[in-house]
Amino acid sequence: MNNILKTLLLGLLSAILFSAFIYFEAFGLTSKFVNTLFGLSALALLLYIPKHSILVAGFTIGLLWFYWIGYSFEYQDVGYMTPVVTIGFGFIYLLFFLPLYFTDKAYIRALLLFGLSFFAPFNWNWLQIELIFIESYIGVYKYQLITTLLALSLPSLIKNKHYKYLPLTLLLFSINYGYPEQKSAPLKIKLVQTDIQQGNKWSREALPPTVKMIFKEIKIAEQKGYDLVVLPESVFPLYMNYHPEVITALKRESQNIAILVGALLREDNHSYNVSYLFQDGDFKIAKKLVLVPFGEYIPLPKFAQKFINDTFFKGASDFVTAERPTDFMIKGLKFRNAICYEATCSEIYEGDVAFILAISNNAWFAPSIEPTLQNLLLKYYARKNGVTIYHAANYKGSGVIK
Repeated sequence: MNNILKTLLLGLLSAILFSAFIYFEAFGLTSKFVNTLFGLSALALLLYIPKHSILVAGFTIGLLWFYWIGYSFEYQDVGYMTPVVTIGFGFIYLLFFLPLYFTDKAYIRALLLFGLSFFAPFNWNWLQIELIFIESYIGVYKYQLITTLLALSLPSLIKNKHYKYLPLTLLLFSINYGYPEQKSAPLKIKLVQTDIQQGNKWSREALPPTVKMIFKEIKIAEQKGYDLVVLPESVFPLYMNYHPEVITALKRESQNIAILVGALLREDNHSYNVSYLFQDGDFKIAKKLVLVPFGEYIPLPKFAQKFINDTFFKGASDFVTAERPTDFMIKGLKFRNAICYEATCSEIYEGDVAFILAISNNAWFAPSIEPTLQNLLLKYYARKNGVTIYHAANYKGSGVIK
């Protein structure tokens, strides 16, 4: 009985230390020192705890990081799936960390953990092992992760006291000595954060006040002298190309201010999640490059895709992607477009990118830590790539990531 309790407690402690930085950030309690201590302790425990504790840790990490994903099923009229999805993510990350179960050698576990940092189950990449150090004294590059893991595993190998300080020396290479420079765009940019509940967003009654609110925000930004106003993902809850009167009104407003809004596009019997940039009386459309697994596409073999899409998503998880990222030229500056999930994907940061305009709808998962986790991931990619992100979100998360 004592062994079982010890197994459970060590697994739970590992998961809590591995996840604490998210909750500290969510409640405004972030401390670089505490995050550093907890992050190092979490990785050390994963290297040394008994193998059955690994199963507990993996399952609990899945719950602590992603308990909120099932919330979105309520808006597909399959709310009964919420606890199933939550438990499912527990098992997914039990399997994710499962390779550590098959060895008790710390240095092999270190190499396995480093290998797992390159792997995303079902293309869902929001568990980045390096992310635990995003607000700490340890850096988030791959070389800093591997040096951290090796430093923590070396004590199990060192027998000669003359080398006892080698792990600490190695850990010095893991310290965050800075990231590439991030510049601010020389434009006055208004980021609008809306608070439209997902349950009301697509109702016929909600459309007129939503449209009125959007044009009011645009007018306020124009009167205050902004060069660009950015509104969240699908802030227009409609297929924009089926509403030419809305396009005409936005083109008219764009004579005095550039306007970026999220909407949907229906084209050639395909649905697209898009951004519309209205500028100087004209517009350009940016289609989403990276779709959300299980939200906008089903990352499973073809035979399973249609059944799951029709059964659980009412055919809504059938979006199509763009072939390449879209860049907007605004007042002579280049901005990379990113819609929600893709702003946390490496593909968006490829090439010559200095500024990103990101839009999100986080109301799918309200209330939860999802906006906090998203914000931490945006910091992770922005800092690693020397990019400044201008993010407008529905519910929570708007701001400049720098």
